[in-house]
Amino acid sequence: MIPPACARAASGLRRTAHSSLPVTRAKPSAAPPLHVHLSGRNIRRPHITKATAALPDQTKTIPTPTTWLWLEPVARPFRAYGRVQQRRPYMTQFVSALVIYFVGDLVAQGIGAGADAPASTAAEDEEQEEMGWVQAWAADRDWHRTGRALFIGGLAAVPGYRWFLWLGNNFNYRSKVLSLGTKVLVNQTLFTPLFNTYFFGLHSLLSGASVAETVTRIQNTVPISVLNSCKIWPAVTAFMFAFVPVQYRNIFGGSIAIGWQAYLSLLNQRAAQKEGGEEEAVEAVSTVAVARREREEEECEEGKCAA
Repeated sequence: MIPPACARAASGLRRTAHSSLPVTRAKPSAAPPLHVHLSGRNIRRPHITKATAALPDQTKTIPTPTTWLWLEPVARPFRAYGRVQQRRPYMTQFVSALVIYFVGDLVAQGIGAGADAPASTAAEDEEQEEMGWVQAWAADRDWHRTGRALFIGGLAAVPGYRWFLWLGNNFNYRSKVLSLGTKVLVNQTLFTPLFNTYFFGLHSLLSGASVAETVTRIQNTVPISVLNSCKIWPAVTAFMFAFVPVQYRNIFGGSIAIGWQAYLSLLNQRAAQKEGGEEEAVEAVSTVAVARREREEEECEEGKCAA
């Protein structure tokens, strides 16, 4: 057993020996470089990234006008029309055709009345002031003619809709230009002459004209109307089949057709006036011829009596 004094002396020697050794502290190593040059190649450490590419500030970007919120009140009725068109296409076409033909005929009557009406007298002006402009306007309209236009438009609404559906589903080639050109050519060659013949012929028959007078009306109106349709409808048809969806083609064509129906109604009215003027001229010539013949017969009778 070691005495306690010796044990303390031994432990003191050990502490003295350990404390006499120099104390060295590890220096912090420098940060490793981003690239290590090894055998002529630059090797990027996978766990080290550069913080130089900052993310763009999304809060400072300017919003693009893709939503066009200011057009929402205008687009809402068109969307409603498209939904109704998809649910009940035939009824939508029928009602749209009635509106188009009604407005077109009223516009044509307004243009025709303004161009052909004689100068009104003071008494007529006073009478119109007493009646009011609404009653005066209604009194100047030919409502029988408007009724004929509504009948013709309502009868042709669904067949016209079916025609343009068939035209849209056919003649679809790889070339878009060839497809549009074929559709326009078929429409102008088949649909336009047949529809214009139907329009002017039925107008004439419903107004009480005979078959011969109806044929004359068609001969006076269809060629010039087909020729004038080539100035506007090929471009409208091509644009409609190229850019307008199916559910909106009717309202797009209808907006153009209002002016076109006004033109057809005005052309029909002028043709009727021309035919009426020719009939009056024929009657006047025949009346003059009959009066001249009667006068010659009277002169002959007087000469015989004198002899």
